[in-house]
Amino acid sequence: MVTVDFPPLAHLSRYKLVLASASPRRRQLLEMLGLSFEVRPISGVDESYPADLPAMDVAGYIARKKCDEGRRFSQADELLVCADTVVIIDGMILGKPRTADDARHMLSMLSGRSHQVVTGLAVGDGAKVICDSVVTTVHFARLTHDEIDYYIDRYSPFDKAGSYGIQEWIGAVGVQGIDGSYYNVMGLPVHRLYRMLLNWKE
Repeated sequence: MVTVDFPPLAHLSRYKLVLASASPRRRQLLEMLGLSFEVRPISGVDESYPADLPAMDVAGYIARKKCDEGRRFSQADELLVCADTVVIIDGMILGKPRTADDARHMLSMLSGRSHQVVTGLAVGDGAKVICDSVVTTVHFARLTHDEIDYYIDRYSPFDKAGSYGIQEWIGAVGVQGIDGSYYNVMGLPVHRLYRMLLNWKE
């Protein structure tokens, strides 16, 4: 069961909290809430989405699909936390790069411009699922080719949407500012997740 030291979250004590993600960053961020939880990644989820779905709705749509899939194998006393993060520029979704050339192309698109990072959240037990999304605007300085190549060679950002992690070197030298949650750009808006858990009703 969830160990809860903070009284307003005591209503979660009957649950086993499960983070359905393999992301070490999401695990680190969830730990900040002071809750005990199990990490149980969900594999094989079809992350496709309807072609006419607005880009801003894609992360929430996929997070819900992850949660629905995880609930098929969860126990009645488990509460699943699922998330999906996308990077959007010019209405286009930038996923995870497959090659260094992909990463180079994405970072060149982001260079000197602003883009949106959207994380969809889905929290569910055996009876219901609640969903939400958080949007952060990130303002990038203009990056040189050498800076882009250095970052790709040193940090291999192939597991990151948009080919970058704001908590890494590229964030320190390239991000001029953000409007919204920093943790959202890392992949888990813990402020919003906390509110979802705070208001969770069985």
